[in-house]
Amino acid sequence: MAMLDGFVVNVALPRIGAELDASVANLQWIVDGYLLALAALILVAGALGDRFGRRRVFLVGVVWFGAASVLCGLAWSPTSLIVARVLQGVGGALLTPGSLAIIQATFSHDDRARAIGAWSGLSGIAAAAGPLVGGLLVQAWSWRLVFLINIPIAVVCVVLALRCVPETRGSDTAIDVRGSVIGALGLAGLTTCLVEAPVRGADWLVVGSGVLGVVAMTAFVVHLRRDSEPLVPPSLFADRTFTISNALTLVVYGALGGVTLMMALQLQTSLGYPPTAAGVAGAPITVLMLLLSSRFGAWAARVGPRWFLVTGPLLVATGMLLLTRAVPGASYLGGVLPGVVLFGLGLSVVVAPVTATVLAAAPDRYAGVASGVNNAVARTGSLLAVAVLPVAAGLSGAAYADPVALTAAWKTTLVICAVMAALGGLMAVGVRGNVLAATGPGSR
Repeated sequence: MAMLDGFVVNVALPRIGAELDASVANLQWIVDGYLLALAALILVAGALGDRFGRRRVFLVGVVWFGAASVLCGLAWSPTSLIVARVLQGVGGALLTPGSLAIIQATFSHDDRARAIGAWSGLSGIAAAAGPLVGGLLVQAWSWRLVFLINIPIAVVCVVLALRCVPETRGSDTAIDVRGSVIGALGLAGLTTCLVEAPVRGADWLVVGSGVLGVVAMTAFVVHLRRDSEPLVPPSLFADRTFTISNALTLVVYGALGGVTLMMALQLQTSLGYPPTAAGVAGAPITVLMLLLSSRFGAWAARVGPRWFLVTGPLLVATGMLLLTRAVPGASYLGGVLPGVVLFGLGLSVVVAPVTATVLAAAPDRYAGVASGVNNAVARTGSLLAVAVLPVAAGLSGAAYADPVALTAAWKTTLVICAVMAALGGLMAVGVRGNVLAATGPGSR
């Protein structure tokens, strides 16, 4: 639910905008409100699970997520939907790290690597399948179904967790509340500044939130270096491979978030696709990840991840450039499919290996923290991309409803995102080739 809802809403945005009379900034906040809460709270939520019980916190997250989904489905204005999406992100933050921590605590040592690989692969599939699922739900009834469908899923999750999942706890982990608050303020300030600046100009809110964001993020870094039990141990970033892998995650997931947002708008507004067709258009991405993601993960474990982390983002970048042909009048086979296939192939190559690399580059005692960092980095990448890219591409006001303006912004977005993805691939040259082999297969 949590991973899917980061992307499933994208295909519903044109209908949401039309029904609620939303601006581009409103649509950005509908996406970013969720990602902001998720990215800001995901690390402290992991610490809560270690202290109070992972299954317990996971269940709280699932129930919270389901309740917030009801509020989303009943929203009557852009503001009410944005608030509900922020609350939904809080639930997502509570359940996401708990799910991985439960896997780490309950699977045997030799099976853990496969289980984590399946978890990361399914996360990538959820991101890729979001537009397809969203299109089917919007076409079936209304954009509100995108949120209301979470209610029966949440009920099933609660029943299965109570019946099948044992309770586990970590050590009496200190909860770095101060670090969490500072980091959340920093992300919120920067996001507010980036989203609102094109609409409001350099007014008190934009300038104030920008200053708050910069000051808070600086204070967050200082806090991590000085606190005796920080939210994220700075020593993790002393490992070059850990740092590079997370930097790659930031730019690739940022590019992914930017393109999936704009693609849903472009296909429906400029190419005239109904929501279901817009969702089905991206189905090859999901199929390729289902078929290939785990295979590339296993292959990377045998031969080393470096060239998978180089090749995958470069394929993603090439697919994005091919999608510049998805303009009014283009056919699906000629304008959309080639780019989507290459895009999906690139994601299949990179998603599982980068997660495994991050975990392998961290000491065993920090495996949960390392996973939390990587998840937070991925959500932050999407968060910032959604905040920045529409502005950088010249899209503001109600321009998302104008096929000419939207197509120009679509092409600009694709070029920017292709550069971001390619940069991630080039950075990966510095990853240690033996990082997965160093601990042996199945050691994590």
